[in-house]
Amino acid sequence: MISFPKPDVAQFLKTFAIGDFSVSPDESQVVFSTNLSGKYNLWAMNLPSQFPVQLTFKDQACQGLLYDKQGRFIVAGFDTDGDENTQFYALPLQGGTVKQIVNNKKTRNFFPILSEDGTKLYYTSAKGNPSFFNVFSLDLESGHEEKISEGKDASTYLYALSPEETCKLYYRHFSNTYTLMNVKKGEEDMLITPQTDEQHTVNDAVFVSESLIYLLTDYNEDFTYLASFDVDKKKFTKIKALENESFNTVKYDKGNNLLYLSSEKGVVDHLYQFDLATGDLVRVDAPCSIIEKLIVAKSGAAYVLGRSATKPHNIYKYDNNEWEALTHYAVPGVAEKDLVEPDIVTYASYDGLKIEALFFKAKPENDNGEIVYWPHGGPQAAERKFFRASFQFLLNHGYSIFVPNFRGSTGYGLKFSKMVEGDWGNGPRLDNVAALDWLIDEGYAEKGNILLMGGSYGGYMALLLHGRHADYFKAVVDIFGPSDLFSFINSVPEDWKPVMDQWVGNPERDREKLIEFSPITYLDSMTKPMLVIQGANDPRVVKEESDQIVQALQGKGRDVEYMLLEDEGHGFSKKENEIAVYEKILSFLNKFSNKKVNV
Repeated sequence: MISFPKPDVAQFLKTFAIGDFSVSPDESQVVFSTNLSGKYNLWAMNLPSQFPVQLTFKDQACQGLLYDKQGRFIVAGFDTDGDENTQFYALPLQGGTVKQIVNNKKTRNFFPILSEDGTKLYYTSAKGNPSFFNVFSLDLESGHEEKISEGKDASTYLYALSPEETCKLYYRHFSNTYTLMNVKKGEEDMLITPQTDEQHTVNDAVFVSESLIYLLTDYNEDFTYLASFDVDKKKFTKIKALENESFNTVKYDKGNNLLYLSSEKGVVDHLYQFDLATGDLVRVDAPCSIIEKLIVAKSGAAYVLGRSATKPHNIYKYDNNEWEALTHYAVPGVAEKDLVEPDIVTYASYDGLKIEALFFKAKPENDNGEIVYWPHGGPQAAERKFFRASFQFLLNHGYSIFVPNFRGSTGYGLKFSKMVEGDWGNGPRLDNVAALDWLIDEGYAEKGNILLMGGSYGGYMALLLHGRHADYFKAVVDIFGPSDLFSFINSVPEDWKPVMDQWVGNPERDREKLIEFSPITYLDSMTKPMLVIQGANDPRVVKEESDQIVQALQGKGRDVEYMLLEDEGHGFSKKENEIAVYEKILSFLNKFSNKKVNV
């Protein structure tokens, strides 16, 4: 029998991803942003053929993707090397040369919406109002642009238009746990949830007629439920709630008079149909654990972009009670049976709070006995049962991975998510310490023998845990993590700054707390070998956050390696960079492995 070597890094990290997708009005074409060429471009499938055809050659990730409602052209947003300054372009259905239609250089632009007749593009922009945004209407024929609204107290986005465009729905972001929606009809502006001093969120909303909106909100509740708002009667009505489960997406199927709803329950999503005539809610078995995007076509067919722990991003079609996979992305050269499905575990934190976690255990034939401890990013996000090529790569090389959804994570109710606000470095840190103690008490790890790695907020937490609890670890990887909360607050995008007081803290009022919560305060305790990774164009956690921690530690003679990616932002948009990063991480971790593995 021929013996084959382990899959190398390229096989796992060349697993292709899908960032966004859209469906043409007649369902003859699906367009999606994918890195099939190693860099993100738009590709299309001209249905029923599932052979993809490349439409663009910009080599940039797409943010905002939609068809003209008559199916004549496509609108897409692209930034440059992860700088998140998205500009909008139009392209024909067959692809080729793109035409730039919004060119606000070095400016953040969001949420393109086309008018019913396709002559106007509405979009939200930082142009002229970087803190709270303005909304513009662009005439695609004449090029004339008009400002139609101005954000004044929160980042304000145009969210949706009513079918006849007499009503406009606006989304206002005060914080991740305080979001409102207003509907404007003529000169009248109405809040679609009841007026209250209690913070709550509105996650999604859809017009089902010119005057009736269905929305998802946690107003007066902990978990998000389905409600309605009648514009003419100015009436809010609670419709349907689930137990300890939050609806997060709602779409309207006009032909069948029903709503499609996706929900978030801990580490998995569910999909439902809600009959507007009968009030019946029926769960639909989904082909994936996590639903990234949901589209309902005029025919009533539903299209889903989703992934699972052992299945990468794919697009699925649901029609006549059956699912059809339109894409078939998998890990090249690796059977699904060789991938790892995580265990769901719970543990009690220092104050008795129940914490859910995912535990990816390396298969016995690969297991090198090492634990990688991964605090997730966000922090108001969660680690869920979705595919990470980097995880499966490390698992295949023997490293088990433990990921807790500490306080502040989403999927466990509004109160749980708010627990991190103004408390970045205490409660969540102690939740992570409790998880480390659980791993030790259960016999999975030894104190001082754990590998620590995280990105974004997880990078911040990796730095903080290193500084305050170095005795648990033997090496640390920080991927674009904030190192000093004062400089972080000062350097985030302008539209983030109004929310920083609630989210992180006020530099004057909370000075002592921010010093205590900043990793850079604990340089003397950071004694373990470190690898720091940073994107030079990152607008969220700027390069200086990594520069200063690396320079300070190297100045103290510590063992710190620094990998700077000149053409990346807050993540990896180019395969060669992602591969290089995880080759470096594997090489770094292997230096501290008790049992060497083949690379």
